[in-house]
Amino acid sequence: MSRSIFRIILVLFFSFLMAGAVFAAPPVKIGALFSVSGPASFLGEPERNTAEMMVAEINKDGGIKGRKLELIVYDTQGDATKAVQAANKLIKDDKVVAIIGPSTTGDSMAVIPVVEKAEIPLISCAAGIKITDPVKKWVFKTAQNDALAVMKIYKNLQKKKINKIAILTVSDGFGSSGREQLKLQAKEFGIKIISDETYSPSDKDMTVQLTKIRQSEAQAIICWGTNPGPAIVARNAKQLGIKIPLYMSHGVSSKKFIELAGVGAEGIILPSGRVIVADQLPKSDPQKKALMNYVNKYREHYKVEGDHFGGHAYDAIMLLTKAMEQAGFSPAAIRDQLEKTKKYAGIGGTFSYSPQDHAGLNSDAFVLVQVEKGGWKLIK
Repeated sequence: MSRSIFRIILVLFFSFLMAGAVFAAPPVKIGALFSVSGPASFLGEPERNTAEMMVAEINKDGGIKGRKLELIVYDTQGDATKAVQAANKLIKDDKVVAIIGPSTTGDSMAVIPVVEKAEIPLISCAAGIKITDPVKKWVFKTAQNDALAVMKIYKNLQKKKINKIAILTVSDGFGSSGREQLKLQAKEFGIKIISDETYSPSDKDMTVQLTKIRQSEAQAIICWGTNPGPAIVARNAKQLGIKIPLYMSHGVSSKKFIELAGVGAEGIILPSGRVIVADQLPKSDPQKKALMNYVNKYREHYKVEGDHFGGHAYDAIMLLTKAMEQAGFSPAAIRDQLEKTKKYAGIGGTFSYSPQDHAGLNSDAFVLVQVEKGGWKLIK
């Protein structure tokens, strides 16, 4: 009898020791680079909020394999130099196993050499196709490619029999990448670009460019940029009495654009992830469950709607945690497992990565939406 009791005590003792060891396991450090302040804060703030919300929820549920996550966020302010400095700090000082972000194409392109040299996985939240094309071994992304966005707009123009357009693009990484895709795909869709205008990210008025466009034979305008520039374009176009259709890029698919553009936003069409029209989707949509889950959680935490940009961070966190659950916590194991991702139905679309594709989405990742009565309406 005494031996049985001794064995039970011994088993309990080692069980407590094991439980203590698990409890004492150090947290897994994840880095994040977001434009929380500065001109691109409408991207970085919901990304930061979403990442913090998701990590808190994961930790509340016990973490990953018994280990809590520690999210270390640095504000790049949309500055490529600051992004590089922060990436180096995350890798050398904070010893993170992976990084999510940056928010912008320019920042992402700047940090790619850093993560590639250090062999740390990066899941960018920016849209530029050059981030993952050509494929970089350690770099993935969650934002839909601008090439897919251009394709969505051009198909709509083709349907409307519009073949002469004007483009107005911002002179930064996102705008340059979009301009390149607009020009590259035009011939394929039978579209002629008859006016090619640009503006600086700091410009406060685009009436000069829009006046030139108004005097051309353009049947539609495509503006490519992120706020506040596109909102200024929308207001200026309204003030000039321009009647031809105005399209925007997915770089403005949040309520912030409608607020900034005011009445100028009405009627504008753009490609977007489904999150901003989640409640208008049919129940059969494979993303709807994840979308509504995110929208409701974000509203509960921050009292505002979750948006397209916060969704990029949601997907980055979820893809990263799934990789760690399956492969462990070393950067190399995480990278290899990310590349094996198949049919993950997230916020930005259904992701399938491969050694040849680190963007993971196709044209179905976008829907077309239109501003109607100060809100988003799904174009079916």
